[in-house]
Amino acid sequence: MRRTSAALAVLLAAALTGCAESTDEGKPVDSAQPSSQSPQAAPAVPEPRTATEFLARAEEAMDGQKGWTFAVTGREGLVMQGQENAATYTATVRRTTDDPWALHSTGTIVSKGVSKPEEIYVADGTAHVKKGTAPWQHGPLDDPEFADKVEDPLAALDAFRGYGDDVTLATPEDGRVELRVRTTTAPLTGVRDQAVVQKALRELAPTLRQLRAAGVAAPESGIAVDGVEESLVLDTSTYRVTAHTFTCTFLIPYDGQRIRYEQEVTERTTGTYDGTVEPPDGIS
Repeated sequence: MRRTSAALAVLLAAALTGCAESTDEGKPVDSAQPSSQSPQAAPAVPEPRTATEFLARAEEAMDGQKGWTFAVTGREGLVMQGQENAATYTATVRRTTDDPWALHSTGTIVSKGVSKPEEIYVADGTAHVKKGTAPWQHGPLDDPEFADKVEDPLAALDAFRGYGDDVTLATPEDGRVELRVRTTTAPLTGVRDQAVVQKALRELAPTLRQLRAAGVAAPESGIAVDGVEESLVLDTSTYRVTAHTFTCTFLIPYDGQRIRYEQEVTERTTGTYDGTVEPPDGIS
């Protein structure tokens, strides 16, 4: 039996887990730091040519600072029969490069015109999450429930190394170079083993669980990938990461039609960070 429009709106609203708004300023991303002249010039380092070489330079450049500040924006939505339920997310992320690394994110989720603050700390492998007036929640980063809540911009470097030969490299121009990986429209069963699709499935999983709880069977055999794309932009003079984007779209069967799931996240490097990230007393 087809649900009424009102019932469908409730179903989509219940299924959407949401993605989050704040503004802050880090130190501006400066160009390569000048170095003092040495009596003997160091051997020239070959320019990177492959995606692997660019990733190695990027990791070295980002590890060269104590920490970084990122501006994160995101959008997640479900569409069916012309009805859409969407949530937007904006946040400032401060991420250290220590071992172990730490992260502090402050932002806002906006859904159906209602704003809800969100704060996240990651320290010593544990995520601490607070949404709105709810109490703090804690869990290990290897728990998918908590890993899905954390936006770690530097994790993109690890992800791209794992994509291997699937990464394409654009010809450097205008002081930047872009690394990209994508998949085209296909049944999920035909592309689910691709690493970038596996990442997209982890993003879809919470919403898919909610849809199934709301009565949408959504067998994997009927789900289609309408596109997944991830890109990493580097400054060619410093090899620092300047932007990272991830988008994915899935088509989920329901009642003879399809629910369209969309997600887009953009992370931009706004400056260095010299502070220390420590969860406040009482939440550790």
